[in-house]
Amino acid sequence: MRRAKSLLIWLIIVAALVVGARVIQPPQRTPGQPVTGHARVIDGDSIEIAGISIRLFGIDAPERNQDCHDVNGAVYACGRAATQALTAAIAGRSITCTPRDVDRYNRDIAVCMADNIDLSEAMVRGGHALDLARHSRGRYADAEREARAARRGLWAGSFEAPAAWRQNNTNR
Repeated sequence: MRRAKSLLIWLIIVAALVVGARVIQPPQRTPGQPVTGHARVIDGDSIEIAGISIRLFGIDAPERNQDCHDVNGAVYACGRAATQALTAAIAGRSITCTPRDVDRYNRDIAVCMADNIDLSEAMVRGGHALDLARHSRGRYADAEREARAARRGLWAGSFEAPAAWRQNNTNR
């Protein structure tokens, strides 16, 4: 009798843990389902909406701790500048992101719009990110050419490509 009572208590505890785990988990989304809401900017190409991590489609922005050189050769925090540029592009508006893929960090890679403005394009056009032509098939190539010709953002000085910077600064 005592053994049956002990077993019953353990079963109740396990059942409570299973139910609790299901309540705590975020709701499952259908792959490709758009996400809409107010974004928290992580860096120049990453945001979070309602607990969902999103990487902007087709671009690569400097990392948060990355430094670059301005037109006079002075060092500046281009990673922070890219983060501020994305924050300004969003300007507190509601964002809609349509996932295209998932990256190795389990983030949605998505085209994100704010009032019909493609945030990836805005970042590239402002010179704060590079077009990842191999992924976007050059979707933002014209915006990058325009930024480069106008010497906006990164193009005003010199910089290490974000992917190369990440590879060379893995301990930062």
